Amino acid sequence: MTTKLNVLQVIPKLGYGGAETGCYDIAHFLSENDCGSFIATSGGGLLKFIKKDKVKVLRLPVHSKNPLLIILNSLILSLYIIIFKINIVHARSRAPAWSCYFASFLTRRIFVTTFHGTYNFKNNIKKFYNSIMLRAKLTIAGSNFIFSHINENYSEFLSKEKKLRVIYRGINVDYYNSKNISMLKQEKLKEEWNLSPNKFTILLPGRLTYWKGQEKFIESLNILIEDYDVVNFQAIILGSEQGRKVYKKKLINLVERYNLNKKIKFVQHCKEMPLAYSLSDVVVSASIEPEAFGRISVEAQSMGKPIIASNIGGSKETVINKKTGLLYKSDDPRELAKSLNAVIQLSPDELKSMGNEGRKNITKKFDVEIMCQSNLKEYRRLIKN
Repeated sequence: MTTKLNVLQVIPKLGYGGAETGCYDIAHFLSENDCGSFIATSGGGLLKFIKKDKVKVLRLPVHSKNPLLIILNSLILSLYIIIFKINIVHARSRAPAWSCYFASFLTRRIFVTTFHGTYNFKNNIKKFYNSIMLRAKLTIAGSNFIFSHINENYSEFLSKEKKLRVIYRGINVDYYNSKNISMLKQEKLKEEWNLSPNKFTILLPGRLTYWKGQEKFIESLNILIEDYDVVNFQAIILGSEQGRKVYKKKLINLVERYNLNKKIKFVQHCKEMPLAYSLSDVVVSASIEPEAFGRISVEAQSMGKPIIASNIGGSKETVINKKTGLLYKSDDPRELAKSLNAVIQLSPDELKSMGNEGRKNITKKFDVEIMCQSNLKEYRRLIKN
């Protein structure tokens, strides 16, 4: 008799980020494939969309880095694992990974992690804390960039007994599909954002933080006007400041300094991101530090939009340069301006062709279905062995 696969995923908060949506997608995929699906989390906006008859949710303060809470969480998780006959414990962040590690050890269950970011460290204590992600039977890297980062920085924690494998993050290509966009909603959002139908629209999504490159983006638009005499455009910086009021003020001052007030609009939030992408002619990912995966580049391509992205991190793997978009030298506003000008000069047919190639690229390699199937295959291999 085959052992039923019961998977417990543990994540600090079930919000709307890449790690969180991946957890959500896999949870429901497991339930649809005759597996027991469980999530332990402290909360988050995605919880309200969980199908409670398909996925069981345990509310625990697994976001906490408090050592006492980590130990308490490990004991509660241990009981939960035994009661629900969990055989795979999958941690998606460092603090909960420590609790999962202890709980898996106590219950003799299989411990799995997903290494979602670069997890910078400045000393050996922080490196040791990060190393929990490599103490699993299987560690999943979300991109080849992360795979290389692990090998370069954490080689002492790797061994033949522990498997390190790349499984690309995936997105819902049905959700991010231009064919599903409501024209009525599109027109309503255009009015809300006060967009001109006759101007080339540039979209820069991402939370407002220095490493997302909003400053460089604003500088590039000034260069676009001064060096290339391109003026018939409008730009949207879409993202929440998340408490970074000083940085937001800095961006506003930069816009005013370059006299770009009539060119750039700040939008804090858009409930339906496919709708936001649909209003753009080109999407920009201007990160000055490597993205572990680069969800914006993938979502934009899935929506059939050309993407201009910095040539670092995950974007180098998801963007086919000069075919689905353009890669430019990161942290260089002149290079970004040059790329923007190149895309603006394309004909409507050329823009559409680039967008179509992007859509093909994502459906072939980065569909969420592929990610879920790859995870399930690894889970089954682990319990079989």
